[in-house]
Amino acid sequence: MADTILQVRDLVMHFPIGGGFFGEPTDVVRAVDDISFDVLRGETFGVVGESGSGKTTLGRCIMQILNPTDGSITFHAKSKAPVELVGCEKKQLRDIWQDMRMVFQDPQSSLNPRLRVIDLVGQCLRKAEGLTGQALADRVSVLLEQVGLRKEFLLRFPNAFSGGQRQRLGIARALATQPELIIADEAVSALDVSIQAQTLNLLQDLQEAFDLTYIFIAHDIAVVEHFCDRIAVMYLGQVVELSTTYELFRDPKHPYTRALLDAVPIPDPRARRGKRATAVVSDGTVAKTGCRFASRCPHATDLCRNTKPPRKRINGTDVLCHFAGAI
Repeated sequence: MADTILQVRDLVMHFPIGGGFFGEPTDVVRAVDDISFDVLRGETFGVVGESGSGKTTLGRCIMQILNPTDGSITFHAKSKAPVELVGCEKKQLRDIWQDMRMVFQDPQSSLNPRLRVIDLVGQCLRKAEGLTGQALADRVSVLLEQVGLRKEFLLRFPNAFSGGQRQRLGIARALATQPELIIADEAVSALDVSIQAQTLNLLQDLQEAFDLTYIFIAHDIAVVEHFCDRIAVMYLGQVVELSTTYELFRDPKHPYTRALLDAVPIPDPRARRGKRATAVVSDGTVAKTGCRFASRCPHATDLCRNTKPPRKRINGTDVLCHFAGAI
């Protein structure tokens, strides 16, 4: 069995709101609320959910771009002692970030338009390994070729590239320090469908070539189905279901997961006939008691609205629902 590369335990990230400029906060946004999971070395771990579910916040907490309110994140790099990321000093984080990198959603905004490719991709190599001059150019050229770009692009600026090429630059930058774990935050959502497929194929090829582990954050569950080994489904800051991809699509246990699957477009009109939505549209409110999905769930009872659901394990699936396995 594969060993664990990342352990997340009881992770919480709350953002205070209200109170004005000088006043005390009146409430908090529970962007990430008591989340626990393990990521296995060599797998692609998917995180899926609609906008506002807390997916990006979770990724940024793991990278320590955001400091979590509470909880623990332990990173297990090869041939190194396990490191607790929460509370790490900046100097130690810089060393950890060589083994753990992130590919951001929008390549247009994540790439500095004033820097040439050799500086964009090679910046971390200068700091981590002290490479300069021809040695740096050679190393960046190899990285460009690994992501399907020509070495002649070294002196170009980001605005000379298409969206798909910019995302490849972002992937090359993430690969520069030979990491073990890459967090891809909506890495293909801004791309055309054909470019999405090319980028996903590239990520798979790189995973095999460099023994990478991915945390793949997305809102498109159809993309996640074809790319991930296991999937965590998030809703309003909580993981409501965590399962293997096969089991999740074969037999979803949580009503929200079923609603996500029912929302996937079906090209054949005959196959669509008779299908009905399994959840209502949210009214924008967040319940402070009970199940957070209760206001949209067709199976909700007073128990759901008043009592926090327990986490159950059914056939290898972790699910947050009072009636999981019975509906």
